[in-house]
Amino acid sequence: MRSLRTGLSLASLLATLGTLLLTAPAAHAADTPLRDLGTAKGKVIGTAVTGSKLTGTYGDIAGAQFSSLTPGNAMKWGSVEPTQGSFNWAEADQIVNFAEAHGQQVRGHTLVWHSQNPSWLTNGSWTPAQLGTLLDNHIATEAGRYKGRIAAWDVVNEPFNEDGTYRSTLWYNGLGSGYIARALTDARAADPAAKLYINDYNVEGVNAKSTALYNLVKSLKEQGVPIDGVGLQAHLILGQVPSTLQQNIQRFADLGVDVAITELDIRMALPADSTKLAQQKADYKAVTAACVAVTRCVNLTVWGFADSDSWVDSTFPGYGAATPYDANYAPKPAYYGIAEALGGTTTPPPTGACSAAYSVPSQWNTGFTGNVTISCSGASLSSWKVTWTYGAGQQITQAWNATCTQTGAAVSCTNASYNGTVPDGGSVTFGFNANWSGSNPVPTVTLG
Repeated sequence: MRSLRTGLSLASLLATLGTLLLTAPAAHAADTPLRDLGTAKGKVIGTAVTGSKLTGTYGDIAGAQFSSLTPGNAMKWGSVEPTQGSFNWAEADQIVNFAEAHGQQVRGHTLVWHSQNPSWLTNGSWTPAQLGTLLDNHIATEAGRYKGRIAAWDVVNEPFNEDGTYRSTLWYNGLGSGYIARALTDARAADPAAKLYINDYNVEGVNAKSTALYNLVKSLKEQGVPIDGVGLQAHLILGQVPSTLQQNIQRFADLGVDVAITELDIRMALPADSTKLAQQKADYKAVTAACVAVTRCVNLTVWGFADSDSWVDSTFPGYGAATPYDANYAPKPAYYGIAEALGGTTTPPPTGACSAAYSVPSQWNTGFTGNVTISCSGASLSSWKVTWTYGAGQQITQAWNATCTQTGAAVSCTNASYNGTVPDGGSVTFGFNANWSGSNPVPTVTLG
């Protein structure tokens, strides 16, 4: 449904420049990766990703834990054809290549949507015939480019209003409701092997919107239009997993189509705390269990696996912490909720975990700016001390929000008078400038 967070965020810098986390995610993850637990249950476990981040810790987790990748933005019309007739496939290719190298499926997202379209398309004055040709050509071009490499396409995204009426969009207004059948038919012609889906949000439980989707799928099948599945986005709110989720999945399955949970995240009012994180674990476990219970629920995909890569914070002010991993790429209780629903035996990290993460958000010829973030989940601190040893002669010249001393290669930083307290679910960041020459490897950091 939504964009993964983009821009020069701390998370992207961590991925680009490298980061060392105190709590190495692999050490705290389930004994068996989510992708393998899913395979044992006949489920594909996926995540949405940003191509530029598929390196370092982010890439390691994406490759090891998931058996399917969804491009968060890279395959949307505005990304691949920003100027009419001029295409940019770089990020989409990067994600597909990464997936193939890691034995993963790719879920294509999305061919026809009312949002994130190029301005030349949305601002054009098109006759119905012209609009239909544009639709046909776009699907033939994109789905055709990746023919045989995409497991499933979200062909049509978000066609309905909340009351079950058709959403007023470029496509509906120009072509009528028939644009949906046309898009599906085009996609089948472009890539006969890909499973074809209609994807929407707020259709997780039985309600007016999901019933409209149900009736549409039933009608399309009766007409012989190619439709293989429905995607339930599942952008949920803490404590509000629909009680009719499994019933709803089952009724679509009974139509003879597959079902996928395509964009799962569960947002909470910030700050996070141990009680909210426990509820989030129960919610993730409930959604996963509902999918496990229905044979034709074939895929469960989270919309970004780390809080630092989530669209939620910027879209819903005051809400966040919506994904299974925290901003430092450490698994949260929600991760274990998914694993347990898939039959995994997990060893969660100790209660009362605080950690520190070192990053380099800015670097130039002879110097750099470094940050260290101390985070707590299920615990709190009244004071803190972070130490590390530089391995390439780096020298700190200035620090803020901490008192830092350096003796030889050894660095020690303690809290300032005003920021020693780190509450449960909270974090504190301090920064520094330093000199470097030749190389600037990331040191191992210890929180004491």
